[in-house]
Amino acid sequence: MASPNVDTPVIDTTARAVETPDLPQPYVELGLADDEYARIKEILGRRPTEAELAMYSVMWSEHCSYKSSKKHLSYFGKTTTPEMREKMLAGIGENAGVVDVGDGWAVTFKVESHNHPSYVEPYQGAATGVGGIVRDILAMGARPLAVADPLRFGPADAPDTRRVLPGVVAGIAGYGNCLGLPNIGGEVVFDESYAGNPLVNALCVGAMRVEDLHLAHASGKGNKIILFGARTGLDGIGGVSVLASDTFSGDETAGGRKKLPSVQVGDPFTEKVLIECCLELFAKKLVVGIQDLGGAGLSCATSELAAAGDGGMYIDLDRVPLRAKNMTPAEILSSESQERMCAVVAPSDVDAFMAVCEKWDVIATEIGEVTDGDHLVITWRGETVVDVPPRTVAHQGPVYDRPYARPAGQDTVQANTTDSLARPSTPDELRDTLLKLVSSPNLASKEWVTQQYDRYVRGNTVLAQPSDSGVIRIDESTGRGVAVATDCNSRFVYLDPYAGTQLALAEAYRNVATSGAMPVAVTNCLNFGSPRDPGVMWQFERAVHGLADGCAQLGVPVTGGNVSFYNQTGDTAILPTPVVGVLGVIDDVTRRIPTGIGNEAGETLLLLGDTHDEFGGSAWAHVIHGHLGGLPPKVDLERERLLAEILVAGSRDGMISAAHDLSDGGLAQALVEMVLIGQCGARAILADDQDPFVQLFSESAGRVLVAVPRSEELRFTEMCDARGLPWRRAGVVDPEAGALEIQDVATFGLDELSTAWEGTLPALFD
Repeated sequence: MASPNVDTPVIDTTARAVETPDLPQPYVELGLADDEYARIKEILGRRPTEAELAMYSVMWSEHCSYKSSKKHLSYFGKTTTPEMREKMLAGIGENAGVVDVGDGWAVTFKVESHNHPSYVEPYQGAATGVGGIVRDILAMGARPLAVADPLRFGPADAPDTRRVLPGVVAGIAGYGNCLGLPNIGGEVVFDESYAGNPLVNALCVGAMRVEDLHLAHASGKGNKIILFGARTGLDGIGGVSVLASDTFSGDETAGGRKKLPSVQVGDPFTEKVLIECCLELFAKKLVVGIQDLGGAGLSCATSELAAAGDGGMYIDLDRVPLRAKNMTPAEILSSESQERMCAVVAPSDVDAFMAVCEKWDVIATEIGEVTDGDHLVITWRGETVVDVPPRTVAHQGPVYDRPYARPAGQDTVQANTTDSLARPSTPDELRDTLLKLVSSPNLASKEWVTQQYDRYVRGNTVLAQPSDSGVIRIDESTGRGVAVATDCNSRFVYLDPYAGTQLALAEAYRNVATSGAMPVAVTNCLNFGSPRDPGVMWQFERAVHGLADGCAQLGVPVTGGNVSFYNQTGDTAILPTPVVGVLGVIDDVTRRIPTGIGNEAGETLLLLGDTHDEFGGSAWAHVIHGHLGGLPPKVDLERERLLAEILVAGSRDGMISAAHDLSDGGLAQALVEMVLIGQCGARAILADDQDPFVQLFSESAGRVLVAVPRSEELRFTEMCDARGLPWRRAGVVDPEAGALEIQDVATFGLDELSTAWEGTLPALFD
């Protein structure tokens, strides 16, 4: 889109657009369809200028406009009750969701994807994914407190995974560690479907006083628009319109890439200073409205601020600080250079605003102002290059009703149950199965990854990986804290998108409750294949309805999230992966429940919930037999709510000394992790009336293994009985044993288990 002669460019002004209505424009290359381009011309009454075309192309991209998902996402609004809305201070449509957590505190959190950039350039793709989500939290007026990273990769032993995973992990660590933000949670999952299309989702949580909430809007004629932070360069141009809104062709090796623009380059030290600068600006009440510059850059920030305001906006691109020569207006507007913010400031506060920026050595430039018109007008070199109604750019993009249909093979997949698979029955077979599972890449320790992250910087981390959820203190005077967990078993979602997504919600909800926190809100990152595939859209529609209905039943609102389509290579889509993040509140973090059992001899292990013969999509079927078929475990959200209430009550009253939810790998995996995390032996007891294999490896939902002090066992079990929660004695803590003994099955030394659980990823990636 740059002129052939960069020294004397022909400026494509709005006047020139009127004079040259038939000038060919590269709208297809920018991701726009014929009818979309025609609609832009209809809106403007002329062809768009190069700069306008750039703005519409990025803002109408799948990534920014949600044009294929908006129809289905509206279902969240239909299922959100007034009681659920009361918990939210900001919800869907804002930079991040915000909930009131009591004592005058508000917490904001969100998860977003940076998938395709992280495949092209793993380090910078992952690093700038962290930087972008942190700025979303900052834009709400909150101090970012912690991050988490749900990750998906191809097979652990694949050569390309060895290229992508270390770079992604290093990028997350390099950016987050430099910001001084603890990484307290997330997942690392391997599956063939993610080969060539890893998922790098990033979550951030922040806190503020309720009165400090900021929203993105430009109001008040004469208020100034100030761009501050890093200079604008050529990196990331086309990131959302091309890279994040299209399918990889299948040949993304060097020299064989299809339309892959440059990935953004992050500078965490600039962002760290920007965070402190913003927080001081907020504290001094010098900001009317604010928007971070992430996907779509200035195109997004200016159009969204203007669209949410009560007037128009004027911007002079000549004032934008650049770090590259001869940038065109289209490039300036489309650049996704990192570490930038855009603020609306009252004229009387401009000098004070600039003084704060100067104090923090942050570049700040007044680039325009709010007008009393209804258009966003942008000039360059004295000529008008953009003159558009801002809402048509930011909020009135195309909305598609994509065809969706249950795939023809779905019934066959569900009919392919695990009934024909050989099950272990002898003690030796059960022992061998347990060791194979705990050492498999998906169930093995992720310490190789998490040790690269600073999990305890700032000193407010209470729980972090490998705990079920991350817990961080937000108020040092009262001990109030929040817990976050992300989950998704994509095999379950593939087998039944509705139930599988509710299982993801249930697991994240349960993981938060297992720490002693009460779940209060949900965010999501919906990762799917191409929306042009009716089967993918059926998966998406079912997943959205499953999540919305599940949240309505649990009474926890969806506060925001992200849709990431086109996650496929050629015709091969990833397993549907709707990552669900749950936020919980704990009144006193000293009452949090750890995951590992302690060294109190004689503490009772209790298994809460019911165990059924449910192996569709299980780790056992996947690891031992390479099988994916049948139906996922049944989900009972009322049971999940009851379980959470009992866990929170047990935490508050000091009745539970350790707890771990049962999910991938079942009871066997939970036992192994509890004894290894706590470095303490235990003796497990299986029930006489059920197959040991089912008891050890079933992945039935709604179950938690807890350790209860002997003095509290009667009180705790009476509470469970009174509330109707099934339980059984599952063992006893035995610090002297130095082993995990499973009665009538096998005894595993802690060293043996440690070698199996902790050795897998280092052997693959060191």
